[in-house]
Amino acid sequence: MTITKNLLAAAIAIGVSVAAPSAVFAHCDSLDGPVVMAATKALETNDVNHALIWVQPDGEAEVRAAFAQAMAVRALNAQAKALADRYFFETVVRIHRAGEGEAFTGLKPAGQDLGPAIPAADRALADGSMKSLAGFLTTELAAGLHRHFVEVAEARMFDPGDLAAGRRFVQAYVEYIHYVERLHEAISAAAHGHFAATPPR
Repeated sequence: MTITKNLLAAAIAIGVSVAAPSAVFAHCDSLDGPVVMAATKALETNDVNHALIWVQPDGEAEVRAAFAQAMAVRALNAQAKALADRYFFETVVRIHRAGEGEAFTGLKPAGQDLGPAIPAADRALADGSMKSLAGFLTTELAAGLHRHFVEVAEARMFDPGDLAAGRRFVQAYVEYIHYVERLHEAISAAAHGHFAATPPR
């Protein structure tokens, strides 16, 4: 396998098994995130299953009850509809977060900065092709690996009598080794999502 293919495998492994928690949580909690989009579709189509796939079985009854209440109230007027929809969104996101073992801290505004990775992953799904996503991840991984390698390779050429330079080498070496170790762990680990169990169908 070539270096490029190895980097591609590593990039894909990282893409499916490692994510920055803050970005992922903002993705789940935001008004333009997938959970609220699913809840919106549930309300618009009168089909709660669109929202239920985002919650664990033990939260299903509460979501069903919130859905029934929202559907009854939102037909009254525009203000009632807005309040009912918001209540349902918050309920679904809160229970989704509970299924991840995380606290619900409120809905976040649309347009949150999620960084480049999550939008790229969503675009790949929308396009039905992972080619651009794999290219993006491979480029990022190669750049990071190159940066750490060059830093430690340059730092290791120090004068043994220069303690400050020697310590800079040690710091660069430790960061380099940890970076490679994290890459290997990501490649070796089985991909998993937030849920501890399979979502209900």
